[in-house]
Amino acid sequence: MIGIKSIASYVPVDGLDNYAQGAKFDKDNEFILGKIGSAFLPRKAAEQETSDLCVEAVNALFANNPELKRESIDALIVVTQNGDEEGLPHTAAIVQHKLGLPTHIAAFDISLGCSGYVYGIYALKGFMEATGLKNGLLVTADPYSKIVDPKDRNTTMLFGDAATATWMCEGADWQLGKASFGTDGLGAPHLKVTNGVFFMNGRQVFNFALVKVPEHLRELLRASDLKADDIDAFCIHQGSAAIVDAVARRFEEAPLEKFVKDMVETGNTVSSSIPLLLEKHVLPSTWKRVAISGFGVGLSWGSAILHRK
Repeated sequence: MIGIKSIASYVPVDGLDNYAQGAKFDKDNEFILGKIGSAFLPRKAAEQETSDLCVEAVNALFANNPELKRESIDALIVVTQNGDEEGLPHTAAIVQHKLGLPTHIAAFDISLGCSGYVYGIYALKGFMEATGLKNGLLVTADPYSKIVDPKDRNTTMLFGDAATATWMCEGADWQLGKASFGTDGLGAPHLKVTNGVFFMNGRQVFNFALVKVPEHLRELLRASDLKADDIDAFCIHQGSAAIVDAVARRFEEAPLEKFVKDMVETGNTVSSSIPLLLEKHVLPSTWKRVAISGFGVGLSWGSAILHRK
């Protein structure tokens, strides 16, 4: 069975002091850390494109796993809604060339935001198993610095740039269990880009997460014949500290400390937030079973159970 073998990431060193940003909007440090959850927001360099962030993350993955050779990669999926230049050609093709991956590779993009990692690992797993491929890469990179208006107090204090690369193959320690997905296009106006500028209705997005995510996790546990006590940790999209805290409180079946929260130095990295948690907190742990949940633009959501083999 195809599972998750390794994860690596790239987080730009340069970025924005979020306390300084908050001061411009009369937001104190308590608000920035308690509600937003991020003291620092990494930003890509002006000359960096989305594909460059992807390349950095994949090269880190190769460095961490010397047994993984470039010529052995069969499939590459890039999860992004902010690809290179104007989005054509697909970013995965550009990444394939920049990395020097073989030309027999299957490479394509998935245009999803904060739910994209959950969708992506299942799309890659199914694609690889259906076609007999051996080594696949799922790459996430959605630099919102390309579309966020620095004068918009609703978005500029939230988003950080980052990229992750997940190696999926046979015999991996972490296997993909049951998953559940959903879409409600009625909420599309709450998160959208118009004339190159991102708009977010923060209150509507918060309410959506608070109502949808806890119940979705309950449905997933029931479908998996599991209880909350069977889950070592919940790794949900790091939309903001307020969202993670509110979802954790609403999901009364598990203690708050089971919900991993880690965005102080990264901010909301969109489709990269869940793999960043997995890389830092799950893969090095002794945990046996975790639940993941991504939710956002679409509106779109996806939740899944990951378990150690």
